[in-house]
Order: sequence, then structure tokens, then C-alpha cells
Amino acid sequence: MIDGSMQDFPLTLDRIVDHAAKWHPEVQVATAGEGGAIAHVSYADLRARSRKVSRLLADLGVAQGERVATLAWNSQAHVESWFAIMGMGAVCHTLNPRLTAPQLAWMLAQSGARILIVSADLMVLALKVLDDAPGIGRVLVIDGDVSPKSYGSAEIAALAPLIDASAGDFAWGDFDEKAPSGLCFTSGSTGAPKGVTYTHRSSFMHTLRLLQADVSGITSQDVVMPVVPMFHANAWGLPFAVPAAGAKLVLPGRHLDGASLAKLIAAEDVTIAVGVPTVWLGLCDHLDATGMTLPSLKRIIVGGAPMPPALMERIESQLGIPVQTSWGMTELSPVGTFGVLSAPTRDALISGRPALGVDLALMDEQGALLPEQRDVEGRLHVRGAAVIDRYFGQERSATNEEGWFDTGDLAKIDRAGNLMITGRAKDLIKSGGEWINPAEIEAVVCALPQVSLAAVIGRSDVKWGERPLLLVELREDQEISDQELLGSLRGQVASWWIPDAVVRVPSMPRGSTGKIDKLQLRAAYSGS
Repeated sequence: MIDGSMQDFPLTLDRIVDHAAKWHPEVQVATAGEGGAIAHVSYADLRARSRKVSRLLADLGVAQGERVATLAWNSQAHVESWFAIMGMGAVCHTLNPRLTAPQLAWMLAQSGARILIVSADLMVLALKVLDDAPGIGRVLVIDGDVSPKSYGSAEIAALAPLIDASAGDFAWGDFDEKAPSGLCFTSGSTGAPKGVTYTHRSSFMHTLRLLQADVSGITSQDVVMPVVPMFHANAWGLPFAVPAAGAKLVLPGRHLDGASLAKLIAAEDVTIAVGVPTVWLGLCDHLDATGMTLPSLKRIIVGGAPMPPALMERIESQLGIPVQTSWGMTELSPVGTFGVLSAPTRDALISGRPALGVDLALMDEQGALLPEQRDVEGRLHVRGAAVIDRYFGQERSATNEEGWFDTGDLAKIDRAGNLMITGRAKDLIKSGGEWINPAEIEAVVCALPQVSLAAVIGRSDVKWGERPLLLVELREDQEISDQELLGSLRGQVASWWIPDAVVRVPSMPRGSTGKIDKLQLRAAYSGS
């Protein structure tokens, strides 16, 4: 007996933009520019331009498996470069422009990239990077013009004129679906940054997971605006998922203030907007100040940092739309769980359930599976088709023998399978030999309507070793006493968890991904 068989159809990312160009050719990609200008390109034209970029890169000697770096904002030109690099079998190494030049140069040295694609308004930073990155021989400038010139060993030229003048084309594909497609370094908040390598197959599988109905649920009728940057974990996979669904993609460029985002949402009839909680705080403040409404907006998706309950309630009441929570990591490509909008009860602290393709488990400090997996706290471990196995440049696996990756998060899973992140293991405060979880304190304080953001860190103490210190950023024109802030915790947490003092900060320091930067807070306040 001879069994039948199915076609060999490699799951490579070039097939996504091919699909969009063939079946949704006139659907647009919109990009916000300077002075309120918005540029548009169809998926059909975007594919054609991307293939020309592939041709140019090939003529510059880029081969399959070689890393090409990008230092850019969310824009059409950046998306074209993405698909050009990945479509030809090279690896797109995204760099975070909020990092320092030495940090970026270090990452480039790790990846071995020879070509850097950079946004024009980031050229000052790029030149500083080049001072410490002699391996870069070519700089291609997007989203602006530049006269061809040399800088050290690097040749600098604008990419757009080269695309417009090129009649070349490039045949995509012809490589294994398990070939690397992307490289993203973690923020390094717990040590030296680590490189996470995405493969074509992992990102394709992640795209299918993201499009599930109880996850993003994006359809061809949607207009999606990823405010989360493309240099951070592939913009949560949206530059793949949106064209895969045939939806319109709206890219905000570099201006992420409330006024700019509100104007773009209104101009392009955005239905789904995606980003970290602090972005939506700015949007709400702008709408409050102007009385502006956004009738096209149907849903906001948040992730990257805990959602303050007061902010979630404010968004939902002010805009009349639901907020969908999520949780993920760079190492998960990045989506791990998504809140289900149709759930009978919704909570800002619940990150949702895992979709098909990713699994969760709670373990103890020694890495042993907890006998009970519901309504208990443990260290969260993950495995799945788009979960890291090994960091870039390392021989040792990042998982245990059963393939579980330790996220470093503390979590609970309720009876319905909803995940709740209860803290980071590294953030725990040990006071008098007992552990205090800052996340539980922060959740209570952030629920106060006067509070915009809150953070709790450990401060050195002669008697107890460490004691918690509460830092708060109040909403504009709001007042609340220290006694009221600390009083909100009574009955909500153990009495000895209540911080000894309150520090008011005009603005919380934020890291490169928009999260509160506790490293800065600890450096400034933990020894005082």
C-alpha cells in the first residue's frame, strides 16, 4: 500500500507578502510622515519595491544567512526592507534606536552585519555607532534623503533613489523554512543583552497563532496600527499578520504622542491599535484635553507591561471600546497569551489564555513541575513552535530537558486557564528573610484614580536587609497624600509589605520598550 502525500510547501515569510499582493493587491499600507503628511502604497507595489531592494542587496554581496541590520521606525520603507532581507534568505537584525551607540555597536559586532539600513532622522546616532562598528561597510538611508558620502570605512547613500532607478527583480524563497529570518536582542535589563533568532517557520507559525479568533482576530476588514515598534520582537508579529489577513496596515513613524496618534487614527479609520499601556495614557490625555473622538476605533490591544486597572477602566469608559490584554516575551516571538474579549469577567491583571501552538507550566524554584497547576503561584515556563531553544551565539540550550523555557516571571493560572503575571522573580524584595512581591503592591496603587504610574523597589535597610519603597507618578492636576497612598494597601496586602516611604517622581523613567525602568529607579533610590 502506498500512502498519499501532501505538497511540500515551505513556511517562509516571503509567501505572506506574495499572498497579500496577489489576493489583496489594492489594500494600502499608510505611513505617517513629518508635518502631518501620510504616504500610501498598495501591497502589490510594496512587494515589487521589496524585491528591488532584495536585488540591490544581492548586488552588494548579501547572501543567504547573512545578517543585515536596520535602525528605523515603523514605516513603509522599513517594512519593504524587512521583506527584502527575509525574502532573499538573509537575516533582518533589528536595532533599537533608544539604546546607546556603544550598545548598538556591540550588537552589530555580535551579528557580523556589514550593511545598516537607517532612518534619516537617526543618522546622528548611526554615525556614532559607525565610530565603534568598523564592520559596517554600507549604510542605506530610508525615510529621507542624503547625499552619497563616505564616513570612515562606510559608504552612505539614500535607498529610495536606488529603488526608483532599478529595473531589477529578485526571486524569493529557495531556502529551508527553518532558516533564520530575524535577530532581536533583549533589552539586557537583567544582564548583557541576548540575541533571539527567529526562523521563517517560527514566525509563520506565530502569524497563524496571532490570527486566531480569540487572539488578535484580525480580518481583511480591519485597519491595524501597530504602535509597538518593529525593532521590538517584530512589532509583536503584526507586520506579518496584518498583510496575511489582507488588512490595512497603518504605521505611525517616530511620533507616538497622543496628538499624533489621534490624528492618524482618525485620518486612516483605524479599527485596532496595539501598543504598551503608556502609549494609551498619552492618547487618553489628549482626548481629554481636546474633546476629540475616535469613532472608527473598535479595540485596543495592550502588552509589554502590566496594564494599570485604572487606565483600562479609563480607556473603556472614555472611548467606549474594549481593551484586550496580552502577555509575551522577545523569546516567544513574542505572543504568549491573549485576553478573550467575550469572557464574562475581564480584568486588567489577567493576561489571557494561550492559543494553540504555545503551552504553559508552573514550576518551583528547582524547576520541578508543581503538582497543582491552578490557583497557585509558580515560576512560569513556556514551550511551543515559536519559543526560543537557544540564544544567538550560544551552544547551550535555553530550555530544560523537556523543552520548557523559564520566563523568569512569577504567575498564577486560574480555573478557566487565564494567566496572571504576579511579578518578576528578579524584582522580589527580601525583607527580614521573607519575600515581598512589588507587583501586588503596584496593582493596588495603580488602581487609584489619582495615580498614573507606580513602581516598588527594594531599599537597603540595616535591620531588615531590604524594605519596599513606593515611587509614584500622579496624573496631571491630581493630588493625594502619602497617608492615602499607603492606606489603600491596608487589607489588600500583608501589613509588613506596606512600603516605609513614598517618593513622587515627575515622570517615571522608561526603558527601550516603554516599560518602567527599575534599573534606573534602583540606581537612584535603592541605597537612600
